[in-house]
Amino acid sequence: MRFFLLSLALLAAACRSGADPDAVAAIVTEARQLDLDGRHDEAVARFRDALEHAPDDFDAHYGIGRALDLTGEYDEARRHFTRAIELAPDALREQSLRMMGIAWTFAGDATRAEPYFRRVFDARMAAGNFAGAAEVANEVGRVHLELGDPDAAGRWYRTGHETAARESGRPESQVDLADLRLAHAEARIAARRGRPDEAQARVAEVRRILDKGANADQEIYYPHLVGYAALHLGDAATAVNSLEKADQEDPFVLALLAQAHEALGHQDQALDYYRRTLTSASHGVANAFVRPLARKKVEAGRDRVEAGSSDPAKAGPS
Repeated sequence: MRFFLLSLALLAAACRSGADPDAVAAIVTEARQLDLDGRHDEAVARFRDALEHAPDDFDAHYGIGRALDLTGEYDEARRHFTRAIELAPDALREQSLRMMGIAWTFAGDATRAEPYFRRVFDARMAAGNFAGAAEVANEVGRVHLELGDPDAAGRWYRTGHETAARESGRPESQVDLADLRLAHAEARIAARRGRPDEAQARVAEVRRILDKGANADQEIYYPHLVGYAALHLGDAATAVNSLEKADQEDPFVLALLAQAHEALGHQDQALDYYRRTLTSASHGVANAFVRPLARKKVEAGRDRVEAGSSDPAKAGPS
C-alpha cells in the first residue's frame, strides 16, 4: 500500500512538471536502491537528476533528504524534508514529519526535533491511535535521553506508558510490554544519571517481566540494556561482554561496543566497531545518535594513520 501511494505521488508530481513519469520513477527507484546499498553519494546525485526533471516530486525530496543525512549534509537534508512535508499525501504526512524529527536528531538538536514528533503524536492521539502515539512518545523520550536531557526523557517515557494504557482491551502481554519499556527506559535514565542502585533495580524489573515469557521477542534488548547500563556506570568490561550478545546489526549497539572498547584502551577494536556502525543505511533515531560520532572517529583514525605514514621515523623501508 505504501509503495502504491508513493507511486501516485510520484506520478502526480511528474505530470505537473511535464516530465515523463516513467523516466522519473526509474531514476527515483535507482536512487533509492543506491541509498539502501550504502552508496549514499551516488544516491544523492541520482535524486538530484530526478528533481531536475520533476522539482515538485515528493519521493525525490523525501529520498534525497534521507541520503543527505547519511552523508552528513544535515542542513540541506532538512530543506528537502521541509519540501517533502509540504508535498506529502495525507497518508504519508506523519512519516514525513517523523523523518524531519530524525533529521534534527542527526544534527544533535532535540529541541528542534521534538515539535515534529509531537505533531505525529498529537495526530495519533486525535485519531484514537493510542498504541501508535505511545510509540512516538517513547521515541521522543529516547531522543532527549541520548541528546543529554534525562528529565525530558523521563517525562516523555511516562507519557508513552500512560498513553499505551488508554488502549482498551489490552491483553496482559501488551500491559507487560508497556511496563517493560518503561522499566527499560528508567534503567537507562538512572545509568546516565550515575545512579547504580536505581539502574540495577530497573534492570531487574525488566528481567522479571521477560521471565514471564509473554514477550520473548524483547529478549534481544536485554543484553543491550545490561551493556548500556554497565558502560554508563563505568564498567566497560561488563559492557563489552553483554553487548556482544545484543543485536549486531543495530548501529547503536555497535557504537556502544566501540565506546566500551575505547574505555578499555582497545583502540583498534573500537575503530573497527565505528567503521561497522557506518555500514548502516538506516534513517532512524538509533543511527542518528551514533553515525555523526562514528564518522568523526573514523576520520580521526584515518588522519592518525596518514600522519604516522608521513613520519620518516614510522615509515617502512624504502
